[in-house]
Amino acid sequence: MSANAEQSAVRQTEKPHYPKMRGGLAGKLLPQTRLGGPIPWVIAILIALVVIAAAGGLSLRNLADNARADLSGAVTVQIAEANAARRDDIATNTASVLGQQDIVTSVRIIPEEELEALLEPWLGSAVGSDDLPIPALIDVELNRKASGDEILALEAAIANVAPKARVDAQSEWLKPVYEALAALQYLALALIALIGFATAAAVWLAARSAFSNHRETVEIIHLLGGTDEQVTRIFQRSVVRDATFGAVIGLVLGLAAVWLLGRQFQALDSGMIGGGGLDWSDWLVIAAIPLAGILVALLTGRITIKLALRSML
Repeated sequence: MSANAEQSAVRQTEKPHYPKMRGGLAGKLLPQTRLGGPIPWVIAILIALVVIAAAGGLSLRNLADNARADLSGAVTVQIAEANAARRDDIATNTASVLGQQDIVTSVRIIPEEELEALLEPWLGSAVGSDDLPIPALIDVELNRKASGDEILALEAAIANVAPKARVDAQSEWLKPVYEALAALQYLALALIALIGFATAAAVWLAARSAFSNHRETVEIIHLLGGTDEQVTRIFQRSVVRDATFGAVIGLVLGLAAVWLLGRQFQALDSGMIGGGGLDWSDWLVIAAIPLAGILVALLTGRITIKLALRSML
């Protein structure tokens, strides 16, 4: 074979080299690629669920913090005595002794009428009878959270005037409630993590499906000199566009649900529940949820397309 023939054969077997494709041309060959189907609405539902879970978790945190702050420096003294006159005398003397303690800021003997009003829903008309004596209660405010030794010191201080009195830190009463609230907060965090995983999985499936539908077009773009980065950016724009639409709709739905739930809890007119309101920092966290959702969708879509392009090699 002659030298000219060999050179001609080599040119025929060589892969043609094209100049690098511009991004605009790649976009025209693969125009407005969408994830398609219900994926944007799936993202909207998931974002709405995250907003509701986050608002609930933040509200529970505020509720626990406010209740703990209100009761951390409060102590209740209970005096059980069948004789009403003697019970009143013991309560008066006990309040006088407690008022002299350095740690105590205020002392209040709870009126018997107030106690009866609190117990009447459970005990009915038997509350006011002599057969059911009501212990005297003294509400004591402290200047700080009392330690166990300081509670014992208060008991020792009133031992002479009220040897059978019982001193309880109010924060200890609600310790099981605090533990339950903490468990609910962890549940909300777990739910948010699970929904985040579900969002990433939905975007991954949608991006894989969209890539498969345009696989032949992607191959043509490669033959014309297009790069993997150009193809990835095209799909990324589609992911961000659909994820943004879903995130905005989900934020609106979630805020509407939070508002309705807030109205329902406000109707309960409970002081403790009122401490679970959201402040401005909590609303900033909620506002960041759709941004986080878009970021998760963007990273998931980019990784999915990168892996799909690598599998074509």
